[in-house]
Amino acid sequence: ARYFFNKEGDFNNLTAAAYHKKTHLLVTGFASGVFHLHELPDFNLIHSLSISDQRIASISINCTGDWIAFGCSGLGQLLVWEWQSESYVLKQQGHFNSMVSLAYSPDGQYIVTGGEDGKVKVWNTSSSFCFVTFTEHNSGVTAVTFTSTGYVVLSASLDGTVRAFDLHRYRNFRTFTSPRPSQFSCLAVDSSGEIVAAGSQDSFEIFIWSMQSGRLLDVLAGHEGPISSLSFNPMKCVLASASWDKTVKLWDMLDSWRTKETLIVNSDVLVVAFRPDGKELAVAALNGQITFWDHENAVQTGSIEGRHDLQMGRKELDKITAKQAAKGKSFTTLCYSADGQSILAGGLSKFVCIYNVKEQILMKKFEISCNHSLDAMEVCEHRCLFLISSPPQDFDCELVVNLLNHFQISLLGDMSYRHFKPEIRVTCVRFCPTGRSWAATTTEGLLLYSLDSGLIFDPFELDIDVTPSNIHKTLSQKEYTMAIVMAFKLNEKKLIQEVIEAVPSSEVDVVCSSLPDLYVEKLLEFLASAFETSCHLEFYLIWAQKLLMLHGQKLKTR
Repeated sequence: ARYFFNKEGDFNNLTAAAYHKKTHLLVTGFASGVFHLHELPDFNLIHSLSISDQRIASISINCTGDWIAFGCSGLGQLLVWEWQSESYVLKQQGHFNSMVSLAYSPDGQYIVTGGEDGKVKVWNTSSSFCFVTFTEHNSGVTAVTFTSTGYVVLSASLDGTVRAFDLHRYRNFRTFTSPRPSQFSCLAVDSSGEIVAAGSQDSFEIFIWSMQSGRLLDVLAGHEGPISSLSFNPMKCVLASASWDKTVKLWDMLDSWRTKETLIVNSDVLVVAFRPDGKELAVAALNGQITFWDHENAVQTGSIEGRHDLQMGRKELDKITAKQAAKGKSFTTLCYSADGQSILAGGLSKFVCIYNVKEQILMKKFEISCNHSLDAMEVCEHRCLFLISSPPQDFDCELVVNLLNHFQISLLGDMSYRHFKPEIRVTCVRFCPTGRSWAATTTEGLLLYSLDSGLIFDPFELDIDVTPSNIHKTLSQKEYTMAIVMAFKLNEKKLIQEVIEAVPSSEVDVVCSSLPDLYVEKLLEFLASAFETSCHLEFYLIWAQKLLMLHGQKLKTR
């Protein structure tokens, strides 16, 4: 049979379709964002609905035929629709174009992101879903941050406002503005959450507001270029500001915002970050260097030459080699790890680098994508060399030269054709306060890297004859985790104590990391009761510390 959708004359392209065999359900999606549900073989229209103003790119139906999933690539939408009750099961949408900034909440459970589309989104790190979107900004968001309480999100934008959002009632309760309209490029909030600072990229000034009253307290002038980054010292009332005028200025809040120190850098400063203990300052500049400063004495303590670590392949339309292009690379975002021993850095490259601060060496390079449709992803350089030693009599050299010229032009592409391959870049990196994971906003989306695998899988619920003799046997084979689990299955207090005390203190870390989530709470309950009676206090404290460091995050979310 053949049926036409265009009976009403509102024809637009059919872009996606799916058919469910059991229920004879045909779902069709169109370029206008409308979808139709038809029952075959009679082609009866069950219902039709507009779910987006962008084309529907993909459709899928679940095995029972109750739920239909739609994907709209234009706005990054994912929708799951239950057609019988006509209700949404799931509704998610990403940033329309690239994300620019991110920040972790103090407990590491949430991430806030700001995008060039003017949206501020808050995501849950355990479910990976966005649960609230704020759309008050009229222009691109340049910076976002949480206050120390974790219930207030701040965002700075090019529309000349800094907005504060309440995560209890999901509303914009404060809007900070400057006397003359300014485009804000960076943002910082002090550890008390009372002082909000934002840097301007057109008037070269830093504006200071009170969170309590919303009033402008001060305007700090002194920089001779756009303000690129701001950071408050976590331990003291000191604000560090970085600018394209090749300086980092330290402002003392207690001394009525006087310039405490000016650090001179060799190149335009792009980003500045304090170590979590507030004793060290990291500065990344346009020349690709990361320098470390003892800001109390204004002394440089070390530097990392990082531009070679950002090197990628040669771009399609580049006239210079990748090695030469790497000389113009620099880090645009920095973040210390939770313990302050390493630093995370990213920039206009597919690599995110982790350096050891003390040794000043590269510990690891993360490649955030290996998608070869993006520009400069090919590391090998393709260059052809033709050698014609003794051409034959009938060899037409002119034809070969013309062919080679044509081949070269077709390789480079027509310069008037305005289509370029998209490039990959990292706009912001942040370490989780728990120290177990870090996140990056990139052209590929929001990426999370973690030491914890999120899977809860308990492979110990197998048919093993759990008897005291078998437990002792397992213990003698040094299979400590297995022995602990077996002991908890028997649930005899004396036996559990015997097994735990048989574990060497050096093995505690390994045992805790391999312990299934099911038994973590049981072990913590046992430790709590053991503290009151046992004389092995330090040993049990080591157990408690390791368990909470490794599993605290999961326990909190439950």
